[in-house]
Amino acid sequence: MTKSILTKKILYWYDNNKRSLPWRKKFSQINREYYTLVSEFMLQQTQVTTVIPYFNNFIKNIPNIKSLAKINENKLLKYWEGLGYYSRVKNLKKTAQFLEKNFKGRLPSTIEELKSLPGIGEYTANAIMAIAFDKPFIPLDGNVERVIKRLLNLKLISEVSKENLVSKKKILGTSTRASDYAQALMEFGALICRPKNPLCGQCLLTKNCKSFKNDDFEIIKKSKKRIDKFYLIKIYKKNNKFLLIKNTKFNFLKNLKIFPMNEMVKHNNLKKDLNFKISNMNMNIAIEFTKLKRSIPNSSWVDSSKLDSYTLPTFTKKIFSHLEKNI
Repeated sequence: MTKSILTKKILYWYDNNKRSLPWRKKFSQINREYYTLVSEFMLQQTQVTTVIPYFNNFIKNIPNIKSLAKINENKLLKYWEGLGYYSRVKNLKKTAQFLEKNFKGRLPSTIEELKSLPGIGEYTANAIMAIAFDKPFIPLDGNVERVIKRLLNLKLISEVSKENLVSKKKILGTSTRASDYAQALMEFGALICRPKNPLCGQCLLTKNCKSFKNDDFEIIKKSKKRIDKFYLIKIYKKNNKFLLIKNTKFNFLKNLKIFPMNEMVKHNNLKKDLNFKISNMNMNIAIEFTKLKRSIPNSSWVDSSKLDSYTLPTFTKKIFSHLEKNI
């Protein structure tokens, strides 16, 4: 199959099967840039169905780069609350502030300038170039990687390395409809070439798919080893109120409200009340109720009956939920 035929087949499928997503509607160029920027930040490590209501609410309340650059951080975090990975939204605001100062509130249209912005790496820069500016770039997300792996039946660890997949993406070709084609590839991987139980009966590429010919659809991934960590959380309670601190100690959930906690080096006798998976960590957590003997810097009392009025990460909310069930 030539690249042009593959491109036409993918676009034909997309034109007839694409999902209606709020950032895909027709907008002015300036809105197209902003909506692509916001949606791509939100879609980093978060599924499309989860992002949709957050995107709609975010755009309703923060309609452009200028308003994003100026918004109060607590309000901003509230609009992001529940999406997790809060460093994304903080970098999003930093990018907006930089664009206001240096680019008159517009996104730069070169890959090098995009990658220099906070929170924008190779993938996001490629996605913006393709989707917002209709340039012939192929953003290599997990869905597109999977299409390449299956078309070529890549199985060895060396074959599925990021470097090799970048070199192999040329088999996908390009299109004069660059924006649509980039989204079509991601959509095709998400809906047809699924990680498990791919819909080969609906796939237009089976004649040239080596995985289909070999009846071998298992996707080889580099295993991500999680590091076991052990923490002791101290609970200070006063009536319905609990003491939280602004996290300046740990790299995860930076500057957000968490319960006072310490990493434990010796953990053989540590009772594990909760377990969380954050980034590359497997967090084992023990909870200890204790009395407050002296003031703790950067702390405040939070009323557990009014949690919705606070901006709290999911991590902290889950601990509150655990306490509610077990106190």
